[in-house]
Amino acid sequence: MADKKSFPGWTRILLAVLGLVTVLVLGFMIWVSTPAKPMPEALTALQPDSAVMVETGKWLVFTPLASQTTTGFIIYPGGRVDYRAYAPAANNIAAQGYLVVIVHVPLNLAVFNPAAASQVIAAYPEIQHWVVGGHSLGGSMAANFAHAHPGAVQGLVLWASYPAGSDDLSSSGIKVLSISGTLDGLSTPAKIEASRSLLPADTIFVSIEGGNHAQFGWYGPQAGDNPAAISRDDQQAQIIQATMALLAAIK
Repeated sequence: MADKKSFPGWTRILLAVLGLVTVLVLGFMIWVSTPAKPMPEALTALQPDSAVMVETGKWLVFTPLASQTTTGFIIYPGGRVDYRAYAPAANNIAAQGYLVVIVHVPLNLAVFNPAAASQVIAAYPEIQHWVVGGHSLGGSMAANFAHAHPGAVQGLVLWASYPAGSDDLSSSGIKVLSISGTLDGLSTPAKIEASRSLLPADTIFVSIEGGNHAQFGWYGPQAGDNPAAISRDDQQAQIIQATMALLAAIK
């Protein structure tokens, strides 16, 4: 009789646990399915013009029209950020003669597909030199790709980002650029500094005075970040200039 009386209690506990798990899963799905939306400037950058052809299929592909290119740049978006938010930088870089591809990652989190660059590289066999990069979590996953696929890329660009401790690239031989903002409240200057030992000794570190985390893209303010002391246009110009220099070195 004691066992029979205890059974309903265990059933209630099991149902409560299942209910909690369901709520957590639903909450997570809602959280990842509501990324930071692109600003109007980002949507405008998706329009093709005389300098850049834009394809909006599986990935966002920005192809320069003035000449054929042999160097490509693959961008991983930041965590819970709509990948279209990086279109202005991609369009601007493509206009300077580089193929630029922004990958679309599952649930808006690059951690669910860190090998996304593999498919891009396979789709463009005419590209001889590849650079992979990304913003925040996207940059960390780009570093993971470079670590897991030796020889696949010649360069890595970190926008307000750094590798995971398990992705030591210090002996990789690839060219690395790390761009950060002095007012970044998420990828703080201290975190960027701590990443030096994981990167090659000749890594180029660019610190944008007055720059913050959210202005690495075009998606508005971000929780946990600090207000920037410079305009988004100014910060973006510095990001693009530094990135272009790394791409030119690869080319």
